[in-house]
Amino acid sequence: MNENKNDLIKMIQLNYTKLSKGQKLIAEYITSDYDKAAFMTAAKLGDTVGVSESTVVRFANALGFSGYPSLQESLQELIKNKLTTVQRLGMEDFSDKKNLIKQVVRTDINNMKDTLENLDNEIFYKIIDEISNAKRVYILGLRSSTALAGYLGFYLSFILENVKVVSFGMSDIFEQLLKVSEDDVVIGISYPRYSKKTLDALKYVKEQGSTIVGISDGNLSPVSKMSDYNLEVKSNMISFVDSLVAPLSIINALIIGVGIRNHDDVSTYLSQLENLWREYDIYDEE
Repeated sequence: MNENKNDLIKMIQLNYTKLSKGQKLIAEYITSDYDKAAFMTAAKLGDTVGVSESTVVRFANALGFSGYPSLQESLQELIKNKLTTVQRLGMEDFSDKKNLIKQVVRTDINNMKDTLENLDNEIFYKIIDEISNAKRVYILGLRSSTALAGYLGFYLSFILENVKVVSFGMSDIFEQLLKVSEDDVVIGISYPRYSKKTLDALKYVKEQGSTIVGISDGNLSPVSKMSDYNLEVKSNMISFVDSLVAPLSIINALIIGVGIRNHDDVSTYLSQLENLWREYDIYDEE
């Protein structure tokens, strides 16, 4: 059975009559409380419904998965764009308040590790070349991704001449993208819950023939499906807060890569900026 099948709930329903008594308890819990089950370990799920961890593993096998991690991944892909902020708030156990900071930082560290393990080095350097050779670079990130888009745009503007961060303002998103062409690169940044406005805008630029670089949480995300180049950067949810640590780190690497690729121009430009900052007393140097 296909482990990437999106409609896991339907899959459970179709196989329900074939399941054992214990497996049916698991099926019923997942069907009714999918938002909680998606982030439980096999042992935790077993304890919650009153069965053994091995029963949970056999349940995953009965549905055609190679193991519980594969079933869990499929369930997370299914529900992560559907979770409300209220559901996200309740999906993690932060009852041990003394270790809250450790739990949060550990999640960010795991996001970084997963990102590094899945990073395609060849794609990364192709993206640097595409950005460096583009006539214009548009950066699109809305909602929580606005911070990432602004940061990337701020530093790329030190390196390249025609960088535009597309954001909400007096002009509509589509008005800001009106002149986009096949000579341009559009960097689309999007994480669950995926902004519909971002996806609509990327659909428009794709129709114009622009090269799309996607920065998102996986190859199954709607952004990655539209992208010519995709950077899979993990951002597993920490309660109601989007974790932007791994995406920001990869964006740092992109900025540095483009800077090295355009070293001479960057050096000249930054020297001019330093003189300007000094003349107009921009920074406190005392």
